[in-house]
Amino acid sequence: MEKIIVRGGGQLTGTVKVEGAKNAVLPVIAASLIASEGKSILKEVPALADVTTISEVMRYMNADVDINQNTVTIDASRELTTEAPFEYVRKMRASFLVLGPLLARYGHAKVALPGGCAIGSRPIDQHLKGFEAMGAKVNVGNGFIEAYAEGRLQGARIYFDVPSVGATENVMMAAALAEGKTVLENCAKEPEIVDLANYLNKMGAKVIGAGTETIRIHGVEKLTGAEHTIIPDRIEAGTFMVAAAISKGNVLVKNAELEHVRSLVAKMEEMGVIIQEEEDGLRVIGPKKLKAVDIKTMPHPGFPTDMQSQMMALMLQAHGTSVITETVFENRFMHVEEFRRMNAHLKIEGRSVIVEGPSDLQGAEVAATDLRAGAALILAGLVADGYTRVTELKHLDRGYVDFAEKLRGLGADVERINEPAAEEMEPTTDVKSSLSS
Repeated sequence: MEKIIVRGGGQLTGTVKVEGAKNAVLPVIAASLIASEGKSILKEVPALADVTTISEVMRYMNADVDINQNTVTIDASRELTTEAPFEYVRKMRASFLVLGPLLARYGHAKVALPGGCAIGSRPIDQHLKGFEAMGAKVNVGNGFIEAYAEGRLQGARIYFDVPSVGATENVMMAAALAEGKTVLENCAKEPEIVDLANYLNKMGAKVIGAGTETIRIHGVEKLTGAEHTIIPDRIEAGTFMVAAAISKGNVLVKNAELEHVRSLVAKMEEMGVIIQEEEDGLRVIGPKKLKAVDIKTMPHPGFPTDMQSQMMALMLQAHGTSVITETVFENRFMHVEEFRRMNAHLKIEGRSVIVEGPSDLQGAEVAATDLRAGAALILAGLVADGYTRVTELKHLDRGYVDFAEKLRGLGADVERINEPAAEEMEPTTDVKSSLSS
């Protein structure tokens, strides 16, 4: 069993570089399916398990995908299959994003219902509502969603009931090849939406207004492959910003974009953390004493739910009572029980957690309950007394490249090992004796 072992104590110092954004690269790779001509060359692609998974999906569909370090070249000009099977889509929710591109290009797509982290229900009804508004027929059954249209999709005015990131991306991709103009209202505004729109426009699409609540798309007849550089990962940046602050360190988070992390910066500064914008990133200096704050997760530009668990680790070191309220996902407090194993003082009240700090955290064996929780437990281990062993690293590997190595580069006492699980270990002499008696 793989584990990351952290020994608490010590300040982090130095520079850490942020990778390309996981939440941006996956829809961009999916969008490459629309290109009926030419190759797409994507740069600053992070070497994540999710990138490997969606590349397998693309290859299954008959696209050529070549991965060379941080550059991915995709040729989807051949005839593609329009089905994405369960064995791939169950691993990663973003695989569902192939539905819009396939429907737009071929008028047909059949995709297994999506998987991903078990942090709450994430309905796909807004995706389907958009496709139907553009003239597609949608059937759901036997674990699959099948959509088809006679001829091209038709431009339409679509109002999303909630500002869903996935629905905005999926419908925006489908509308790129629709006949006529599509207007999307109450859209998600995340930077990853803007990055996808920029990529589509490089391919020949006409997308206007990404990053606002209204996006207008003038459909074109075809798209061609294009070169694109993925934006920096704001969640990875935020995670290392918290690492610097929690260890009372001084770290330059290279490639961090202030515009992408304003809500996080505001809360960290409220806690007493010093954050300075430099030419190539953000410098974060942790204070001797952190102040308690209250946080409520919201859609962008509000506080991101993907930073909730990492901020909870930081709040555990703040003096006073902090409250963190989760409004995006209903099941995203599974890490609370793991923090409690480390002697954290936490109380769940509905969709809020009351954090009493500072907690004298103690090293323990804990399990990552989702992607971001894995990072948060390691952050807590940086200031815990003794050794913290974090398991279930499959979640962490979906969103962070070389996380332990990067922390070690900043001076953390951390290593990743492959340690036998208890049930796999050879019994000790005493245990063997008791078994034979």
